[in-house]
Amino acid sequence: MRTLIVEDDLTSRLLLEQLLREYGPTESAANGRQAVEAVSQALNLRQPYDLICIDIIMPEMDGQEALQEIRALETKHGKNSGYGAKIVMTTVSRDKADIIKAFREQCDGYLLKPVGKPALRDCLKELGFLI
Repeated sequence: MRTLIVEDDLTSRLLLEQLLREYGPTESAANGRQAVEAVSQALNLRQPYDLICIDIIMPEMDGQEALQEIRALETKHGKNSGYGAKIVMTTVSRDKADIIKAFREQCDGYLLKPVGKPALRDCLKELGFLI
């Protein structure tokens, strides 16, 4: 499982990297703009990410905007809805509007920070990465 972690907070980014490392290679981006660039490059190289974990609140481009742009890139590359990367929002936001917007924009999961190993494993199971 190839994973991109999109997180502006270094501690949160390192925690997710540590939790996800056992499932395959991880890469990271510090904001949504970097994430969109990484996904674009991965798609162009035909090495797409399997999982993308995105924080909502970030500088330059927030997670909601990045989610929209990533889904648009996937569509442009022929990956129709449901066939792209599994995208999980990882955030402190408990705001129902944020949650609804994320799922409308086709996120696949929503984890509240701090993300713990049990919650992450449950999410990965729900997404079909683990048995």
